[in-house]
Amino acid sequence: MDGVLIIDKPEGITSHDVVNRVRRILGTKRVGHTGTLDPFATGVLVILVGKATRLAQFIDKDEKEYVATVAFGYATDTGDRTGERQGEEETRRREELTAEIVEEVLGRFRGQIKQVPPMYSAKKVAGKKLYELARKGEEVERRPVSVNISKLEIEEEYLASDAESETWDLKLTVRCSAGTYIRTLAEDIGKAIGVGAHLKELRRTHAGRFSLEQASTLEQLEPSSDPASLLLPMEAAVEHLPEFRLTENRVAATLNGMSTRVNPDARQDGDLVRMISPTGELIAVGNFEAAENSVRPKVVLR
Repeated sequence: MDGVLIIDKPEGITSHDVVNRVRRILGTKRVGHTGTLDPFATGVLVILVGKATRLAQFIDKDEKEYVATVAFGYATDTGDRTGERQGEEETRRREELTAEIVEEVLGRFRGQIKQVPPMYSAKKVAGKKLYELARKGEEVERRPVSVNISKLEIEEEYLASDAESETWDLKLTVRCSAGTYIRTLAEDIGKAIGVGAHLKELRRTHAGRFSLEQASTLEQLEPSSDPASLLLPMEAAVEHLPEFRLTENRVAATLNGMSTRVNPDARQDGDLVRMISPTGELIAVGNFEAAENSVRPKVVLR
């Protein structure tokens, strides 16, 4: 029971709730996830099972892609629809918004940008999670962090009116580096346009190489007589890393944590490789050490 399980996370539960259900269904405690989704968000949640949990460090920094609905009209204290309304903050009226104005503003958020982490987040400052301070009504200074937005495009639905909540909704496709807060992006876009804004809907469509097309729902997992058949092989977690094929006599040495000499090539010191047996089995993930012209196992999968 070792592998990768892609779950289409439903709305209303935490990522940890999903992990607990998968543990129960698969009958194993060795289950973890990468790339937490907020309870109101849905979509791709990468679950690692068994030995694959040791590979989390190699995939949790992968780029993500989302379909996000931003509601213009007012901000909230959490930056999303679950928070309390924070006034109108409207300095530009709906009828003044044009496609040209919105597109010009979106252009400012493409590429490398700075974000201030929201107070309602799990990020720690001085050893304390920000959301714990926020729930006490406290706000602390947060340093801006660099994130990369490689894609930010308007979907087919453009500024759809939502009369019930008095907001104007803009559906966006966002592809971004790990650690990007889509709630903060929504707020910042609103500020740049001149209208209070918050994140209304969020659906993750891709996490690195994994997509919704590969995902199973929890309902599909529950009745399965063979839930393990839904697991992707462990190798899927690190298939983006270059392959280093071991000879038969280096497999045992690698399993014992020993380095293997290599010919000088284009690798850089510290580069990661997946160490594969002659039969194609994933043995370890290793680091290239330039000083020794060798590959040293970093994580061994016995």
